[in-house]
Order: sequence, then structure tokens, then C-alpha cells
Amino acid sequence: MPLRLADKQAIVAEVAEVAANAYSAVTAEYRGMTVAEMTDLRVQARKNGVYLRVVRNTLARRAVAETEFECLNETLTGPVVLAFSQEDPGAAARVIKEFIKTNKKLLVKSVAIGGQLYSADELERVSKMPTRDEALSMLMSVMKAPISKFVRTMAEPHAKLVRTVAAIRDSKAA
Repeated sequence: MPLRLADKQAIVAEVAEVAANAYSAVTAEYRGMTVAEMTDLRVQARKNGVYLRVVRNTLARRAVAETEFECLNETLTGPVVLAFSQEDPGAAARVIKEFIKTNKKLLVKSVAIGGQLYSADELERVSKMPTRDEALSMLMSVMKAPISKFVRTMAEPHAKLVRTVAAIRDSKAA
């Protein structure tokens, strides 16, 4: 059943809004997948804050036009599923990567971050990007290191004095 013009406009508007607010996108070909497999992929995506949508290629091109994901236009051929990361840049890549481990029918076409189009080979690298919490913890450990070293340095003269007095006491006691 063909879509009416109003339905097409609603789909384009929805995908365009998601693309405008997304951090990264992954396009993958889903040829040969069953409904159950697609449902499983959608469930995993929903759990990880990833917007997953199968859209006609012409509608997808219109939706990503004038967004940083306009570079995806050349990969929108054949049966394609779009995955947009809404919470952290590596979320869509992680979901797709985990799903590919159990289902080889899903073929990654491209990955886009910040207006840059990357090949399917970059999926591994993007999926290893830290989440927001991991990045914050790394930043805090880097910020904490100099302060910790300063505190240890300031406490060392007192500790050395105590060790020296204790050594003298032990030598006189013996």
C-alpha cells in the first residue's frame, strides 16, 4: 500500500528531527533478515538510546538533507536501516556491532560522525568510543593525579621524620 503525501511528510519530519539532534549515524543493509531478527535489533537499540528506522531511501535523503548526516546520501541504496545515536556517539555502532556477532545478514554500509562519512571498517573504532560517564571518569582521574601527587609530596617530609625517629628508637632499644 503506497504512502500518502502527508504520511511521507510526517516520516521525513520525524527522521529530520532525530538527525538534527543525533551524535552519530550508522547505515546498514538488512537484506534477508527475518521479522524476529529485526524486532530483536529494535529492542536492543531502544535499550541503548538508539533511534532505529527503516525508511525509503528517497525519504531518508530528504530527511538528512541540511543536517550533518547529509554525507550519508551516497550510501542510501537498497534496503537500508538507519541507526542514530541520541545519547552518546558510539551507541549506534555498539548496538550494530553486538547484533552482527549473532546475525551475519546485517551488513554495515557506513558510519557518520560530525558530518564526516566513514567506511564500514570504522565501525569497530567508533563502537569503542567511551560513553559520557566513562569519559568523565577518565577526565576526573587525569585532573586528580597532580593533586594527589602534590599531597603525597607535602606529606613526605613529615612521614620521613617519623620513620627516622622510629628507626633511632628501635636502634637504642636494641
